[in-house]
Amino acid sequence: MLKKEYRLSKDNDFKKFNQTKKAVYSPILIMKFLENQMPISRFGLIVSTKVSKKANKRNLIRRRLNEILRLNLVKIKKGYDILIIISPKVINSQGKTMAYKELEDNLLTALRKVKLL
Repeated sequence: MLKKEYRLSKDNDFKKFNQTKKAVYSPILIMKFLENQMPISRFGLIVSTKVSKKANKRNLIRRRLNEILRLNLVKIKKGYDILIIISPKVINSQGKTMAYKELEDNLLTALRKVKLL
């Protein structure tokens, strides 16, 4: 789990992203980012009920993303707020969640696209 200082938690933090045009799209996620004038980068994750009605599947995806971000935190460029919105495509037609390695590859590729990694 990411430490609290690396997480976006306030409603105002999330509302800032409504005005931004800076975004990266991949098959399973949308990543929006803004500069934050801080010495650290902060992350927000949105895994809605459109992804799965079952909370345990949404929480599994959220925990995996948190772990991927935690392990790569030193590589990620400082000074950005990053919002990651997960698409329902992360769960296949049989109801299985995407494997950790595939999820990691997609997230790190999106970070590389915007030169944050």
